[in-house]
Amino acid sequence: MKTLENKTAVITGGNSGIGLSTAILFAEQGAKVGITGRNQATLDQAVNEIKHGAIAIQADVSNVRSITDSYEQLHSKLGKFDVLIVNAGLDVSGPFDHVSEADFDKVSDVNFKGAFFSIQKALPFLNNGASVVLTSSAVNEKGFPGVAVYSATKAAVRSLARTLSQELSARNIRVNVLSPGAIDTPFFSRGGASDEQVAGIKDYMATIIPAKRLGSSSEIANGFLFLASDHSKYMLGAEIVMDGGVKTL
Repeated sequence: MKTLENKTAVITGGNSGIGLSTAILFAEQGAKVGITGRNQATLDQAVNEIKHGAIAIQADVSNVRSITDSYEQLHSKLGKFDVLIVNAGLDVSGPFDHVSEADFDKVSDVNFKGAFFSIQKALPFLNNGASVVLTSSAVNEKGFPGVAVYSATKAAVRSLARTLSQELSARNIRVNVLSPGAIDTPFFSRGGASDEQVAGIKDYMATIIPAKRLGSSSEIANGFLFLASDHSKYMLGAEIVMDGGVKTL
């Protein structure tokens, strides 16, 4: 029997990178998969890659009404959710003294506000005993220059999982966190960096990571599969770190 046979999984930010790899793996493991994302073109492309009858709904997690609308549409097509992967995120990097209010709001509205309400608005659509997994980051504890806002939002997400594990325990809803390190995905270019800057960042990261390379999105997807499945039923408010050893530095 496949690991997620007869389960329904919803993945925010499932149209690229880690989210897409996770959606593909979940579908291969028997889940009915629904994804959300902001870009309709990449959503359409993702559905073709995921296959297995996957559903894609355009949504912006920084907009609470948009979150609710997307869940209503997914519920009408897939039924109640057994797994919710809260993965949508972004970063606008730069020195602390150059961070604008607009940049601060842009990152925190997606990474923290978006995560918070992605769970809250999912509650009517979640089955009792569901698994919720939030994407945090190895920087939720490590101090790297230039990512002050991003790092703070990922620390907030880690904290949220601990609190919600208590608040949602009456329904046996488990909330856990997966914290990747530097993963080779399109994420690096979303903050407006040039191709040359992205290549430089990746090369630098590879020199400081103990594993001496960036991770792959398919490697991280395996971590999400474990946390989504019954194999992790005794884990509540926990964190799995998949960062090539960054937190050991």
